[in-house]
Amino acid sequence: MCGRYSIRKPVSKTADLVKTNIKVEDTDNYNAHPSQQLPIIKSYTNGKTLELCEWGLVPSWSKKLDKFSPLINARKETLMEKVTFKNLIQTSRCIVPADGYYEWKREDKKKIPYYFSKEDDEIMFFAGIHQNNQFCIITREATEKISTIHHREPMIINQSQINNYLNIKKDAMEILNSIKPPNLKFHEISKDVNNPINNDPSIINPVK
Repeated sequence: MCGRYSIRKPVSKTADLVKTNIKVEDTDNYNAHPSQQLPIIKSYTNGKTLELCEWGLVPSWSKKLDKFSPLINARKETLMEKVTFKNLIQTSRCIVPADGYYEWKREDKKKIPYYFSKEDDEIMFFAGIHQNNQFCIITREATEKISTIHHREPMIINQSQINNYLNIKKDAMEILNSIKPPNLKFHEISKDVNNPINNDPSIINPVK
């Protein structure tokens, strides 16, 4: 799963992709976490926008339950099997910009955090779905390299495929299944990332 990520200067980094920015500030967030308002790209008839949505999607049927944890990830392999996800992937797609993401490796009873980014250090674009100003990130089975740390990874879309993915007239699953994961690099980081209060450049530094 993907439960934390970083995004720096989202307005500047997506300026060439979107027509409008709705109340998104060009700040640095090194510890983006669920329940936080985060910048995503949506497509409308008059163009794409960068706007804030809450990370964690609550399906309408869950309101009947006493306790329900918002969905922060959706597995690509089962998107078309679950009614909630099937409807949203057909009608409500979004892109989540990020510089990198965090994952934890289990070693005995310990969980060791790692930071992942593209080998070329370029911005990432996660495929997502949204509903009622909430979103979740689509994940895929990890590549052999990434699976040494965790068995899942975010569905990262090439910038050239963003328009196709956001176009609801096109088959989202066909697009997602055609995407090859980018080359990623990763390194162990401090457990400071475990606390969302810690939000500065130091948390992505390699452990010495």
